Amino acid sequence: MVLSSPSEKIQTEKFQKEAIQLLKALIRIPSYSLEEKKTGDLLEHFLLRKKVQTFRKGNNVWAFNKHFQSHLPTILLNSHHDTVKPNSSYMRDPFDPVVSSGKLFGLGSNDAGGALVSLMAAFLYFHDTKNMDFNLAYAATAEEEISGMGGIESILDQLGNLTCAIVGEPTGMQMAVAEKGLLVIDCIAKGKAGHAARDEGENALYLAQDDIHWFRNFRFPKTSPWLGPVKMSVTMIEAGMQHNMVPGTCHFTVDIRLNECYSHGEILNTLRQHIKSEVHARSERLGPSFIPEDHPLVQAGKKLGLSSYGSPTTSDQALLHIPSMKLGPGDSARSHTADEYIWLEEIREGIDIYIRLLKQLLKIN
Repeated sequence: MVLSSPSEKIQTEKFQKEAIQLLKALIRIPSYSLEEKKTGDLLEHFLLRKKVQTFRKGNNVWAFNKHFQSHLPTILLNSHHDTVKPNSSYMRDPFDPVVSSGKLFGLGSNDAGGALVSLMAAFLYFHDTKNMDFNLAYAATAEEEISGMGGIESILDQLGNLTCAIVGEPTGMQMAVAEKGLLVIDCIAKGKAGHAARDEGENALYLAQDDIHWFRNFRFPKTSPWLGPVKMSVTMIEAGMQHNMVPGTCHFTVDIRLNECYSHGEILNTLRQHIKSEVHARSERLGPSFIPEDHPLVQAGKKLGLSSYGSPTTSDQALLHIPSMKLGPGDSARSHTADEYIWLEEIREGIDIYIRLLKQLLKIN
């Protein structure tokens, strides 16, 4: 996709080159969740060198357009600069940003460095523009990979009157208009300990087995056209202390992925009505997300020929209680894989599409 005028093309190419260089610099710095200070420093200094007034809390860095007007609503451009740790299958140095055959390799290049620097480039493109219909806020945030309390959630009250958001994640520059929420629950089946040889007690493992059977077979009736059904998976179980003792308790964990048809409370109420085990939710923060098809953000994307889909993965979108969509260069299938990479052309296209999308929303010719 190409911008309309030669001058715009030259300007955009400048931002594309800077974005790629910035991503290379980010890759060189380990930035595991809770350890993002140095990449936060890099992003902060980069913006300051661009003469952008910059704000910081912890490892979160954010900025507003130069001609910010407090009475206008604000569009948030957000992505994260933390990464997971490299897995043992890496054949390359995860912190060496090598370009080979058009691919930029390195930890965090795809998830979500490409989106992070592409959104920044789009933000800088509009930073000095006057008389826009909306403000722009750019936020490079921490702790996304662990859904930490010190990430985007900790600065939402600093970002102004947010009306909608673009969350930068690798989506192949297609619009994720819905995203599954996450609910992790710990269940405790309570029986009575006893000696196995004398057939004493009430075996908590057997009680848990009945409830696990329910989790495996129960289907919530409401199915989302974007996200499909609610999915429940028992993922951990623990019981017993020794071979000759009937366990009095059994702990098991359930991973639940919600569609937008249900709230956390509705899911929990259903569980408590059907199983005998105690149910304890670890957190109810990560709710499902959905943006209506007629929202201006989605309509702007459709005019550019972008398709829509529902995302099974969870992002910072779950912590935003405003209309938002996930959109960014890269491929979600590459996230957290060995020898992670992003195509340089994906970054260039991402910046181009972000700019064209925002032009429609900001009413700029």
